[in-house]
Amino acid sequence: MDNDRLTDPGPSGGGGYDAALLDHWLAGRTRVDARSRRGLPQGLSPQALLPQGLSPIVKPLPAGRFRVHESNAEMRWEAMRGQGYVVPNPDFFVRNHTSTPLIDAGTWSLSVFGTGLRGSVPPGHPARFSYQDLLDLPARTVVCAIECAGNGRSFFAAQQGQAVPGTPWRLGAIGVAAWRGVPLSIVLERAGITREAVDVMPSGLDPDLVTAGVNHGRVRRPIPVAKALDDVILAYEMNGEPLPPDHGFPVRVIVPHWAGIASIKWVGQIEVSATPLVSYWNTQAYRLFGPAYPSGGAFITTQPVRSAFELAWNARLPANQEYLLTGRSWSGGGPIARTEISTDGGRRWHPAIPRDPGIPAAWQRWEFRWRTPGPGSYTLRARATDVTGATQPATVPGNTFGYHFGGIAEHPVSTA
Repeated sequence: MDNDRLTDPGPSGGGGYDAALLDHWLAGRTRVDARSRRGLPQGLSPQALLPQGLSPIVKPLPAGRFRVHESNAEMRWEAMRGQGYVVPNPDFFVRNHTSTPLIDAGTWSLSVFGTGLRGSVPPGHPARFSYQDLLDLPARTVVCAIECAGNGRSFFAAQQGQAVPGTPWRLGAIGVAAWRGVPLSIVLERAGITREAVDVMPSGLDPDLVTAGVNHGRVRRPIPVAKALDDVILAYEMNGEPLPPDHGFPVRVIVPHWAGIASIKWVGQIEVSATPLVSYWNTQAYRLFGPAYPSGGAFITTQPVRSAFELAWNARLPANQEYLLTGRSWSGGGPIARTEISTDGGRRWHPAIPRDPGIPAAWQRWEFRWRTPGPGSYTLRARATDVTGATQPATVPGNTFGYHFGGIAEHPVSTA
């Protein structure tokens, strides 16, 4: 992965980190720039070329529980009505950049290498951990959401008239699970991480991503070392079971609060670098480009505030009856402080009743009793506010690739 390394050291995180990284990349001081920086607008949206003979997704995708988008599968929110706090593994959404690999845990190993380790200069002599090695290390369980940065993308066009490329997710590109695994900090310490380490970059074992004739390699994205040592885990269980193939078996990265692209599935190697690292997934994809953002784009980390009804799109409900609306709200910024519901086009807002206190890196469930009106068509709206004061707005600034739609979703229903 030498072609992903920046030549000068930089800060370890925050806006300074991203500015230093972007300066290096735009200046052309990385070889990755030569193959993937050309034709920026065309390089982000084309369908990946899937290897012949491989199905993009392994698990069954019943139409009543998923909307399938080529190599991706979106959870239908009505499937969550009556469910518990976490999403059952069979119903969890799937985001694949190429296709799900089938990996033998008995022969799998994790390679940790880089200039940020003691006595290791890439390619050097990496530290290796088998599946059993990870099982034998101290473990912790983290209940958190994994959410695609493009969740809600379809609303840019449907509600704001802004056409954007990419998978037209509604709000089902999110799932919450109980992930069990080894804190990444333990693995990095055993591998010999040094004080000079700046970035940690996990790489997946899925097939290479090819777009517009350019091979970007396997999915990989750097994490500032401060975040990597904080709350990141290498998970091998999902809701008390070994990871299913589509969700990263045998081991995946879990980065709480951050967009799902950081939580690399099928991780096979981790580079620990004393200089900042770049990849297609933090210089071209998964950046916010547009008039509201810096000229070089903005690095995506945490997700905006969002809310969803546990209700079918265009649901038909009985007229003139009491109906219990249920749903969930979440934010990358922290716990939800309140959720409000409007059933009259946004003219009046009413507090939803929390069904649980919520978990900071996951979501909060809520309910609202609605006396449905007479036969007709209506639009439901839910808006949440997190503990930082961030609230879902009616509209959000557009961006070139349709990430971070955090506006109020307009949910159509009818009564009869």
